[in-house]
Amino acid sequence: MRNTARWAMTLGLTATAVCGPLSGAALADPGQAPTALYAPSALVLTVGHGESAVAATPERAVTLTCFPKPSGTHPVAGSACAELRGVGGDIRALTAGEGAVCTKQYDPVVVTVDGVWQGQRVSYERTFSNECVKNAHGSGVFAF
Repeated sequence: MRNTARWAMTLGLTATAVCGPLSGAALADPGQAPTALYAPSALVLTVGHGESAVAATPERAVTLTCFPKPSGTHPVAGSACAELRGVGGDIRALTAGEGAVCTKQYDPVVVTVDGVWQGQRVSYERTFSNECVKNAHGSGVFAF
């Protein structure tokens, strides 16, 4: 049941992130065409405590849209998008920042990222040993 709820929430947030710009004023003037085409980049990020995404209940979820401009519910969308562009959208390439000092306490934190990066499907899950280790990796991306 938890997995079904996670996917339903992820699907709803992804739809909101991708379709949100198509509502309201964007649809008001059909004569206004976009000046440039771009591949969509809309992600849903979740975090929860547990060994895996299946076993953990998401505690927080945010949306992140990076093209044409950083937006979404992510608190630092601009720096998160810049960080993702720096690694070519490869979330696995995000590394721990230099100088991060964390305890060896084991209190697992699971981060998931689902959506689309420059038109390509993205699905990522990683379990960090604790909150400090999570925050040290991808400081802008996982800062929510």
